[in-house]
Amino acid sequence: MAEKKFVPYVPVETTMPELTVKALFLGVVMAIVLGAANAYLGMKVGMTVAATFPAAVVSMAVLRVFRGSILEENLARTTASVGEALVAGAVFTIPAFIISGAWSEFNLRDAMLIMGVGGVLGVLFVILLRRPLVVEAELPFPESVAAAEIVKAGQKGQTGAGLVFGSMGIAALWELFKNNAGVQLIQDQAQHFIHFGRSTIEILGRRIDYSGGMLVSTPEASPMVMGVGFIVGLRISSIVFCGAVAGWLVLVPLAIFLNPALAAIGAETGYADLAWDVWFKQIRPLAVGTMIVSAFYTLYTLRVSLMNGIQKVLAVFGVSSASADIERTEQDLNLKWVLVAIGIMAIPMFLLYRYFSASTGGALVLTVVMLVLGVLFAAVAGYLVGLVGASNNPISGLTLSALVIAAVLMVLMGITGVAGVAAVLGVAGVVCCAAGVAGDMMQDFKVGHILGGTPWKMQVGELVGVVAAALALPVLLMVLNQAYTIGSAELPAPQAGLMALMAQGIVGGDMAWPLVIVGMLLGVALILIKAPAPMLIAVGMYLPFSTTAAVFVGGVMRAILDWILKKKEATDDQKQQAENSGILVSSGLIAGQSLMAVVLAFIVLYEQAKLGMADTEHLLPHFANSFWGGLLVYPLLLGLLVWLPLSRIRSTNG
Repeated sequence: MAEKKFVPYVPVETTMPELTVKALFLGVVMAIVLGAANAYLGMKVGMTVAATFPAAVVSMAVLRVFRGSILEENLARTTASVGEALVAGAVFTIPAFIISGAWSEFNLRDAMLIMGVGGVLGVLFVILLRRPLVVEAELPFPESVAAAEIVKAGQKGQTGAGLVFGSMGIAALWELFKNNAGVQLIQDQAQHFIHFGRSTIEILGRRIDYSGGMLVSTPEASPMVMGVGFIVGLRISSIVFCGAVAGWLVLVPLAIFLNPALAAIGAETGYADLAWDVWFKQIRPLAVGTMIVSAFYTLYTLRVSLMNGIQKVLAVFGVSSASADIERTEQDLNLKWVLVAIGIMAIPMFLLYRYFSASTGGALVLTVVMLVLGVLFAAVAGYLVGLVGASNNPISGLTLSALVIAAVLMVLMGITGVAGVAAVLGVAGVVCCAAGVAGDMMQDFKVGHILGGTPWKMQVGELVGVVAAALALPVLLMVLNQAYTIGSAELPAPQAGLMALMAQGIVGGDMAWPLVIVGMLLGVALILIKAPAPMLIAVGMYLPFSTTAAVFVGGVMRAILDWILKKKEATDDQKQQAENSGILVSSGLIAGQSLMAVVLAFIVLYEQAKLGMADTEHLLPHFANSFWGGLLVYPLLLGLLVWLPLSRIRSTNG
């Protein structure tokens, strides 16, 4: 029996507006706005959230006013989501230049070049991969199917825009009342150091007095962070929280207790400050060691998928899209010109690497490494997105592999010190941006395939979105660094910290190897006992306890919703509707609070420049902030993330 041909939502023979000015303009605006939200989120929590869902909702809501077609909505959505993907790659690597000391201050030009070249290469690589992965591979693409269903439902009037915009407003107001630069009414957390008391232990005939304790903290009163926990679910949020418990409630107390000199320092300076410093300077390097082992173990477990992705790359060069009788839904940009463009994009990258490394030979080697690893890892990222969705794309592991390869090559060529660190981070930045864009685009291509979009028009939109985001979002990263300080507890940027430490350790010869090695052995132990997601456990150790605890609370709220749906014996359609409503609300919470934090950062810098003020805590009226006010976040989010999705099911189904 002949195989049934796939029929898209918009038939192949149908023509309607698609690549229009209004669709492109809306997509570019959303790319910058959603990218800004994800930039703050990625450096704050160490995770980013795919923008496909909120971008789809906003596209439907806005273009409906201008009588836009479903294909215009699809093009605006894919142009927007590529900006989020680009910034996801950027925040995992570019802050490492600051953390490592390769940049004494944020270098706007270099950041734009890294993001621009990496993003454009990611788009070009994926154009080569679209047909074998989206059309021929028969991958499930779970998030793409869900996004397409939201768009289809929107054609019947169910856009969900009210959920996104309403929750954005609530979260923005919350951040305004919580942020130090805002009208601070809410204290986002409370902490207390619990003393263990004095203990005496005899070692080798000598009696030694020990004392210490642990610093406990409440979850951060943050709708944004809890929204992340709701989206990833209870299992993943529990794994991340496990790392926080291990780091803050086990390793920090042990470090203080087992070192009497530290306890004496704490008695003088304050134990809470001591606990923070021990975590920052001892536990985080240990967590980096665990991340290293976990990243390579993740790649090992995915070795079959990696090889399949590489085979798809090699197979694509025998495919031509130049035939005039190719259907509209299968028309890519000319593949020959795509290859030429890839070669052209290597030129500015070579010049940047030459500038970083001060070595023509080193720059040439790094450029070749970047191109080879870029196309291979783009294939891997796209393939994995097809298997498990964009939210599970392991780009940090892929980037770390590229970084280690580049670092070893630099050491072999004698390029070390700050120049070598900067050059290696440059390779990591381009590869990470390319892999992030590649994975997101593959998801977008599948949505377009289901809806009946024209591939070459989507590819043009994505190129425009990448260029716009690469020009605008580095300015945002610079502002966030000046207002909140990248690498601090406010913006820890865990993946970038990992990249910085690895580059410094291999190339710069500056690494706390004993702590890193112990962390690597911890990673081996987690693998031996088959612990779930050792990388996430390490990320939990690397982040402040209050942040990971808030992620866990969000996961618990998702579990409460799932439990109620199961108890009510909800149908699969009802479960899907409730989950989609909760995800849209969470997306709005993330976008609203992140964007308000960005706005306040700009206000801080403006007032500093205008008034010459170093202290910005009183730019806006302040009141007595209250921890008790922060407790209001729990009933508020229970209403938004549990009651509201359930009420929408009741109102729809009688």
